[in-house]
Amino acid sequence: MPDKKIIAVVGATGAQGGGVVRAILNDPNSGFAVRALTRDVQSDKARELAKMGAEVVAVDIDDEASLVKAFQGAHGAFLVTFFWAHMSPEKELAEARNMASAARAAGVKHNIWSTLEDTRQWAPLSDNRMPTLMGHYKVPHFDAKGESNKIFNELGVPTTFLFTSFYWDNLIHFGMGPKKDADGRLVFTLPMGDKKLPGIAAEDIGKCAYGIFKKGSEYIDKSVGIAGEHLTGAQMAAALGKALGQEVRYNSISPEAYRGLGFPGAEDLGNMFQFKRDFEQVFCGLRNLAVSRSLNPELQTFEQWLAQNKDRIPMDG
Repeated sequence: MPDKKIIAVVGATGAQGGGVVRAILNDPNSGFAVRALTRDVQSDKARELAKMGAEVVAVDIDDEASLVKAFQGAHGAFLVTFFWAHMSPEKELAEARNMASAARAAGVKHNIWSTLEDTRQWAPLSDNRMPTLMGHYKVPHFDAKGESNKIFNELGVPTTFLFTSFYWDNLIHFGMGPKKDADGRLVFTLPMGDKKLPGIAAEDIGKCAYGIFKKGSEYIDKSVGIAGEHLTGAQMAAALGKALGQEVRYNSISPEAYRGLGFPGAEDLGNMFQFKRDFEQVFCGLRNLAVSRSLNPELQTFEQWLAQNKDRIPMDG
């Protein structure tokens, strides 16, 4: 419908972008139309979004001109990068700059930038409590996003800075779920000690972003942190045990041990968890549960998420 405001969604086939697309399209009274931006318009996920009613458009976020074209006529844009596709903070910074610059050129009135803290504001490179990675970063997949925030400000792009949380979906897709030990008992490992980890269902990030768009200009030039719950590792293990119908033991290891686990990204994630542990008040403080629920009344708790997803969590190994 021509009277609907267009929201352009970067990464529309991904976890966050896909959630934004579905949140808008599932609300018949949204007042918004969706322009789903993706590299491959022929993918199964892209075709599925088209069937739901999205306008699916090819875009290359490494090419600013491609983004300007994709943003033309859009009222709003949801902007996100996916560090794990290339594991390059420099590439992520360049992508953020391309998106900010393109949004300004196209005159997009409300941008939501999915971001995270630049941990070096609290743990500078001179702080030897955690190792410096890639020469310039403490938590590469956080720091580049956080560093990019100033680009949006410098370019004068009307932006809401959306600070996300640990996806509970990582228990399914990132191998972070409980694992069987030598005796066949389930163990849930996190280097968080007794500190709380803000977590969220990936789908709820999209719903919160939609809630921000619905509020009009209220959150422009503001930072908003979202989470479904703040839980300790022990609380998460207890909830997992309840959902799975067998005891899950919380294995609290040191960040050093986590960094040494040897999988791709282990050092980055070990530093990430240490940052969240050591700066719990800062990290939890920004991610207000009441604000999150006001943006998304359907916000799930960890227990609710587990009820829907427990059978999808791989537990071998």
